[in-house]
Amino acid sequence: MYQWRKFEFFEEKAAGRGVPGEIASRVSCCSGGRGRVAVGCDDGTVGLLDRGFRLSYGFQAYASSVLFLQQLKQRNVLITVGDDDQPSSLSSAICLKVFDLDKVQEEGSSTTSPFCVQILRIFTKQFPQAKITSFVVLEEAPPILLIAIGLDNGSIYCIKGDIARERITRFMLQVEDGTSLPITGLGFRVEGQAHQLFAVTPSSITLFSLHDHPPRRQTLDQIGCETNAVAMSDRMDLIIGRPEAVYFYEIDGRGPCWAFDGEKKFVGWFRGYLLCIIEDQRSRKNTLNVYDLKNRLIAHSMPVGDVSHLVSEWGYIILIMSDKKILCIGEKDMESKLDMLFKKNLYTVAINLVQSQQADPASTAEVLRKYGDHLYGKQEYDEAMSQYIHTIGHLEPSYVIQKFLDAKRIYNLTNYLEKLHDRGLASKDHTTLLLNCYTKLKDVEKLNHFIKDEDGVGEIKFDVETAIRVCRAAGYHEHAMFVAKKAGRHELYLKILLEDLGRYDEALQYISSLEANQAGLTVKEYGKILVEHRPAETVEILLRLCTDGGDPMTRRGSNSMHLLMIPSPMDFVNIFVHSPKHLMEFLENYTKAVKDSPAQTEIHNTLLELYISKDLSFPSMSQENGFEEQNSKERKGKEVANGYKSGPREKGNLGKEDMNVAKDIVDRQRKGLALLKSAWTSEMDDPLYDVDLALIICNANAFKDGLLFLYEKLKLFKEVISCYKQAHDHEGLIACCKKLGDSSQGGDPSLWGDLLKYFSELGEDCSKEVKEVLTYIEKEDVLPPIVVLETLSKNPCLTLSVVKDYIARKLEQESKLIEEDRKSIDKYQDETELMKREIEDLKTNAKVFQLSKCTACTFTLDLPAVHFMCMHSFHLRCLGDNEKECPECAPEYRSVMEAKQKLEHNARDHDLFFRQLRGSKDGFSVVADYFSKGIVSKTAIPPENGR
Repeated sequence: MYQWRKFEFFEEKAAGRGVPGEIASRVSCCSGGRGRVAVGCDDGTVGLLDRGFRLSYGFQAYASSVLFLQQLKQRNVLITVGDDDQPSSLSSAICLKVFDLDKVQEEGSSTTSPFCVQILRIFTKQFPQAKITSFVVLEEAPPILLIAIGLDNGSIYCIKGDIARERITRFMLQVEDGTSLPITGLGFRVEGQAHQLFAVTPSSITLFSLHDHPPRRQTLDQIGCETNAVAMSDRMDLIIGRPEAVYFYEIDGRGPCWAFDGEKKFVGWFRGYLLCIIEDQRSRKNTLNVYDLKNRLIAHSMPVGDVSHLVSEWGYIILIMSDKKILCIGEKDMESKLDMLFKKNLYTVAINLVQSQQADPASTAEVLRKYGDHLYGKQEYDEAMSQYIHTIGHLEPSYVIQKFLDAKRIYNLTNYLEKLHDRGLASKDHTTLLLNCYTKLKDVEKLNHFIKDEDGVGEIKFDVETAIRVCRAAGYHEHAMFVAKKAGRHELYLKILLEDLGRYDEALQYISSLEANQAGLTVKEYGKILVEHRPAETVEILLRLCTDGGDPMTRRGSNSMHLLMIPSPMDFVNIFVHSPKHLMEFLENYTKAVKDSPAQTEIHNTLLELYISKDLSFPSMSQENGFEEQNSKERKGKEVANGYKSGPREKGNLGKEDMNVAKDIVDRQRKGLALLKSAWTSEMDDPLYDVDLALIICNANAFKDGLLFLYEKLKLFKEVISCYKQAHDHEGLIACCKKLGDSSQGGDPSLWGDLLKYFSELGEDCSKEVKEVLTYIEKEDVLPPIVVLETLSKNPCLTLSVVKDYIARKLEQESKLIEEDRKSIDKYQDETELMKREIEDLKTNAKVFQLSKCTACTFTLDLPAVHFMCMHSFHLRCLGDNEKECPECAPEYRSVMEAKQKLEHNARDHDLFFRQLRGSKDGFSVVADYFSKGIVSKTAIPPENGR
């Protein structure tokens, strides 16, 4: 014990204070609690002192003296034991009183007294009177109290219950049978529902288990102590002070023993410190020692006078002297204590101190940092690093790392970085630095332990991308692959396999083992490399991804949501940027396997461009322009897998290679035409490809067959004719017009006129073709003869013999028409003259009605009768009310009037007129028909604005 260091962790507070002058008598007992100190005096008064040791108020509790008192912690209640000095033959003067300090009653003009809740006589016939030597109160669940009163005859009186309502139970305990040693100290210990009571005599220590019935007695030791040398620790261990040592007792016996020499006048416990007032055997002077048992140091030591009471309150140790002076000692703040230790370089003590007093982690880390800096300055790097490691989580790692960046201290730095990763506090830079340390040290074993975590299980405690990057740079590819695979970073795993190791077959096998969505993502990213080195296998994997394993029954049985999750082939088109031949193979196989793909239009667009393009290159028209620009430099000068280039072929590649190229073009264009036709059959309203794009592709590659098919499907007959014109294919022109110019089949007869115009402007002898064209013009009556003659007159190579027969037939036909028209004119003139005479006759001559029968009922006509100018007669009764028209002639008349109104309405419908004009072979006949019906002549011309 003599090696224990002494420190001044406490200091005297409120020096020069004493018991207030209002308390004139000797202080016989005291108790702290609830922000006040209660003192009992030998004149029966009780005083309550505040923080400044001023008397809050005092009151007369007993007539004679106050022996013991204790303030409760949970309630503002004061329990006292004293002598009321009122002896009688029936009862003792010693009684227990309960005061409610929250209820103060006035006892006059100058004094106040708390309300006395209950007065309880301690000694009765069953519990004979003896001198009280110790007193302790345990608060159970309020208002239940457990009070133990120690006597000088070795007995302990216990009172349990609600004392205020006097609902109590009394029982007595005996320390030793047949002995009468006084009880010098008592202490309660609570463990859950179990209550134990320590009892101390000058020669023994006994433990009573109060939860047993009757209470079980157990003698813990055969030594004891005097009064005031007994205390309870915060762990509810019993403390006794003897001249040779201080002993701790638990429920199973003696515990730690601390050999502090000297007679212990007082023993106490304060915030984890052991308090001892020790009398020196030589000088007979008292010394207060404050022991820190955890750190094995004396936190404070000072001489004191004759102490009568030791109590703690407000975070202070309070000593009341026999001369009524008060000594108040308070603990210094942690910062002051640490500064004191740092000045003496007692860092281990400082660390133990902050840890024992449960300081916040930041404060502990600061102490550890200073200790580490101290050791670092002494060049004790291993010890310094052990301290820095304890600061992880509170000290910025860069502070430590900068100190150990020297190559000589790389082992210490590695240790620190490992601990940083173990606690999950490492950043990307820390991971990079640690892996660089491993690689510089060539410590493969530690690298394996760090990367593979021994058994290969557990969470990854570092940044995955950083670890992979450093391992790749250092050549540890297997380690990088392990991290990528464990972290589920498939794209990084494949990147190492393909770019660093070139293990293409293994990469394909790994992709095949992934889930569909993950496999699709990885193929999108690394498909170019795979297609370049393993095209057939890559195409096979893509087909499995896009066709749901290639099982059409599975696809037909899948719901629409599942189909949406299957990737589209168009998602992978870009990986074939340097291998259009394999792209064509992939899309062909896909279309064979899947007939109802949502991306069917895009697939056909891409295939059309691949088929029809003369130079087999990556399709750019059917892809986004951005991608084309992005890869234009990449494609430039690169040769694709099938032997073709995206640009012009070199001049030296002639002969057999050119024949193969030409054959390939023919085969592909044949496939292209078949796709055009199969994707737009006669039963389809719309094609399964983009028509505009198909036209552009065919036109750009001069694919005549495709253009002719598309123009014909779009009913762009003039463009079809134009294709034959550009090729100077006269037979094809005429055959095309026969097919497309037949009006009975929905064709356009005007094509013959265009064809005639073409031959007239040809500038060469084409009499045979012109005669054949004239035959169909005459048959369809497409053009008037005068227009035919004017058109053919432009070709100087044609003679009159070409049109001689045509003109003769047309003249004969026209003569017949003229003769028929002349006969019709004469007929209409005769009918018109007859009508005029009838009208005139009706206006000038009387009309004689000679009908003898009614036209309606066919009975003999009698009066009253009605005669109409149309020579029909009716009984009046046979006509309806207000009938003014002939029932027989009225329907015909109405139809005529309706026709007239309709004609007048049509005269105002210009759209109808022009539609008929455009749809007729002979527009002049339409105009003449309108004039003949009097429509045009009766059309009113609206006046112009402003006139």
